[in-house]
Amino acid sequence: MGSGRLVYACLVPHPPIIVPEVGGQETARVAATLQAMHELAAEVAAHRPEVLLFISPHSIIYRDAVAVLAANEFRGDLGQFGAPQVSFHVPAAAELAEAVVEHGRQAGVSMAEVRSSNLDHGVMVPLYFLQRAGLQVPVAIMGFGLLPVAQLYRLGRAINAAIQETGRDVALVASGDMSHRLLPSAPAGFNPQGEVFDRRIREAVAAHQVEEILGLPAELVELAGECGYRSLVMALGGLDAYQVEPEVLSYEGPFGVGYLVARWKITGPAEGMTMGQRWVRSANDPGDGAGRAGEETDPPIGGQEVSPAVRLARQALETYVRSKQVISPPRELPPELGARAGVFVSLKKQGQLRGCIGTTLPTCANVAEEIIRNALSAGLEDPRFPPVRVEELAELTYSVDVLQPGEPVHDLSELDPRRYGVIVRSGRRVGLLLPDLEGVDTAAEQIAIARQKAGIRPDEPYQIEKFTVVRYH
Repeated sequence: MGSGRLVYACLVPHPPIIVPEVGGQETARVAATLQAMHELAAEVAAHRPEVLLFISPHSIIYRDAVAVLAANEFRGDLGQFGAPQVSFHVPAAAELAEAVVEHGRQAGVSMAEVRSSNLDHGVMVPLYFLQRAGLQVPVAIMGFGLLPVAQLYRLGRAINAAIQETGRDVALVASGDMSHRLLPSAPAGFNPQGEVFDRRIREAVAAHQVEEILGLPAELVELAGECGYRSLVMALGGLDAYQVEPEVLSYEGPFGVGYLVARWKITGPAEGMTMGQRWVRSANDPGDGAGRAGEETDPPIGGQEVSPAVRLARQALETYVRSKQVISPPRELPPELGARAGVFVSLKKQGQLRGCIGTTLPTCANVAEEIIRNALSAGLEDPRFPPVRVEELAELTYSVDVLQPGEPVHDLSELDPRRYGVIVRSGRRVGLLLPDLEGVDTAAEQIAIARQKAGIRPDEPYQIEKFTVVRYH
């Protein structure tokens, strides 16, 4: 089809309190944000987009893949925020969603199509204002992955290619709040780096200093406790092919969370190499998916003896894929397979992650049974990837991590990403990150990835445990 256009792009906050039916009298404290959202929504409507594409930090988030929701329609309401009467029922832009997945994969980014028709508040809050401005159009929704910044930027460029393929005019809505740590009373507590982060983002967006945004230190981003940085990076990637006029419409943080409303007016095609392209090149982004943050390291090759744990994992998956039979553990087990422990099984294909599923605590009679179950889950049920096919079996490499008992962590100084994995808990939600992963170099990065895997927001309390693993190749 072709000739689709990105006609508008914006960065918007999503606190439900700015919706009058939720915030009531408290909306007076976010008057600047409220006015900016109405102004922005009217501008978007004036551009007459045929589709709205949302990037939401409260959609489905994976560590090493980007989820795009696959549905015929989306539904949701703000009932959990006390306003069930504010409800939404919108058609899905399935063609754009499929094109984003395809172009993302062509760009070397792991993409996951996830069947879900649920709207999260990262979408519903800005959609509230857009619909009241008269926009009643199909929507596409995606999250982001906890991937290197260069990959997320490259995915943004792939999004623009997908838009062009669909032949539709699209407005891109990057949803996200700034620091959640601006005041001592803030939900996530206070950190002085929160104000630093917000100021640098605000100034860089206003001046369209793409390299400044992409090059922010990872530690600063983590200390800020934000939820909008990755959405912003992807949006900037989507704008990479254009000349733009940026404008910050408002910024405030009366409740300790930064609310930034910004827009980019597209004025024409970009000329020559853009600032973002220069930064990506200087960051040595390979452009082929290599070097993703958090991917398990490659198992050793070259004639080394395969461990019984890996041999069992391979046998379990290959047997099931070929004959649909679930194997039983050997009758006589070596000591390391006869104990009980949580186990993670990781699969790689040509150096790229192909599946990783595990259990934090033992669920089976022994490690051997745990390996069999998780090998099948990694190969067949990881929602980021399609099930492994017979023709892929010979290309797969396996690693098995057997978790050792954990212990509480009271300070980040107790962690070492090379030696310890981490478990982050908040209620029933649990996020785990294995130790010694490529691209994860600091304890702050470990915690951030594990927290986001569990869907734990920066403003929620959580507990941390550390553990070691025995890794088999």
